[in-house]
Amino acid sequence: MSDLNIQRRRFLKTTLGATAIAIAPGILLFDMAHGKVEAVSGKVRWGMLIDTANCADGCNDCVTACNKENGLSGGLSPTDAQWIRKIEIKDMSSGRTQSLPMMCQHCAEPPCVDVCPTGASFKRADGIVLVDKHRCIGCRYCMMACPYKARSFVHEPLHDQNPDVPRGKGTVEGCTLCVHRVDNGQQPACAEACPNKSILFGDLNDPESEISRRVRAVSSTQVRADLKLNTGVRYQGL
Repeated sequence: MSDLNIQRRRFLKTTLGATAIAIAPGILLFDMAHGKVEAVSGKVRWGMLIDTANCADGCNDCVTACNKENGLSGGLSPTDAQWIRKIEIKDMSSGRTQSLPMMCQHCAEPPCVDVCPTGASFKRADGIVLVDKHRCIGCRYCMMACPYKARSFVHEPLHDQNPDVPRGKGTVEGCTLCVHRVDNGQQPACAEACPNKSILFGDLNDPESEISRRVRAVSSTQVRADLKLNTGVRYQGL
């Protein structure tokens, strides 16, 4: 057997073992990201319901809050990170336009996790999809697999970071639902900052939670529902 084949087999063996550790609930990233150090519960499914009728054109408070909370530059160049962005959609038949925030949809069946060769992309037991910076090799397969274009690649060295939000040059990143806040009983920064309370955050698995009651009471949809990814972010009014 050639040296190259031996190295490949060693790499695969190491990678598979690392993946098993990385995806075990509560083992690695939660401590690294300054969230819970104990295992999270699969009884919870964190998610959002976004009321697009209340989402005002030109309002970027959610984007500004996300940038400030997570230490993002807020720039709009192709190499600047955007964990949440405002987009406009248009009904071609009626001409009606709507403005809405787009971020990682925290899928129950995340394509980014399926294609990651190292286990860096993973889904917590409570539905939050994250990237383990120690395992990310910057291959960007997850960026290509994401139908929502919700991930960014860090091109430049970073300074003055929020210690609760680990980032690093050469790695991929995206919306974490402000996991460091959620694990401390707080709301994500975007939901807290929205002046019209258009972003409702909560436990989709709890039938008595406000978000679950709202989902039952109003018509909501998932972006690209045809992909059957079972997203944690739902939109009302689309």
